[in-house]
Amino acid sequence: MAAAACTLATPARAGAQGFSLNTFFGGRSDDSLVVSDSAAPTPIRGLSGKLRLRIFGPRRSLRIPVIARLFGDSAVRTPGIHAAKAAAAADGETGVALATVVPFEQKDGRFVHGYRVGYWPEERGRLRNGMYLNPDGFVKVTREEADMPLSEHFSIRDFLTHDQSDVWPKFVVLRDELIDKLELVIDELNASGVPVTHMKVISGFRHPEYNQGLRARTRRRTTGSPAQDSRHQFGDAADVIVDNDHNGRMDDLNRDGRSNSKDVKVLIEAVERVERRFPELVGGAGTYRATRQHGPFVHIDVRGNRARWGRI
Repeated sequence: MAAAACTLATPARAGAQGFSLNTFFGGRSDDSLVVSDSAAPTPIRGLSGKLRLRIFGPRRSLRIPVIARLFGDSAVRTPGIHAAKAAAAADGETGVALATVVPFEQKDGRFVHGYRVGYWPEERGRLRNGMYLNPDGFVKVTREEADMPLSEHFSIRDFLTHDQSDVWPKFVVLRDELIDKLELVIDELNASGVPVTHMKVISGFRHPEYNQGLRARTRRRTTGSPAQDSRHQFGDAADVIVDNDHNGRMDDLNRDGRSNSKDVKVLIEAVERVERRFPELVGGAGTYRATRQHGPFVHIDVRGNRARWGRI
């Protein structure tokens, strides 16, 4: 099967009921998929085992022959989220969905099918290196699909840009390695005695136009402003807090009775341990102290090289 830009996703109930990986992969025993010609097979649910969505772009090879049987070639070529053919589903399976990505080449100036995104650095002639190439494409998200799960703890809505609230569908750039890393950080915190039931994404994907506006609004603040070529524009970064009580602020992770930079340190230390165990997920980690506008939070990304900033 030829390479294609697509996403594999499992519905929310898949986490509770499970699904047959051997059936999905045509009886293969390793329960894995190949995402490139040189990379080793990657578990379908990621290194964390908690992914419900896998993302592929034109720069990756998609060599899973059973996809054509489950979805048909037309679904692979047509942007949007598609259900598997009923005849292809095995008894007891929860089902799998296919979301075909809108190629970046379909972007029309500042817009993707009516959704305003602006221009990426490569389009502006500011290509610093291979990490700043234009994204492969965009996941199209309708209002009804926004709450579709990405993993055990996250949904697509968590990573949408915070603008154009009445414009649907929206388009998001997202890498499943980021979701995998966040799930592994949650696992690491739980294993170290810091219970996490809810990690809130303060900011996920930010298209360039929104990122530039955010820079203009925050450039005079003492905490600094977003980078001009922020990793948020490439779908591999998130600003997060542990927020089990859903009050919108970092929880007291070190149990000293306060929410402050010491709690940020607990989260950063978990990121460090995850990167030591899984160097393929290495990336940036930045700390941000509380201001009058927000509480302390942590930036996490999977840019491919280690980067650290901020003070604790």
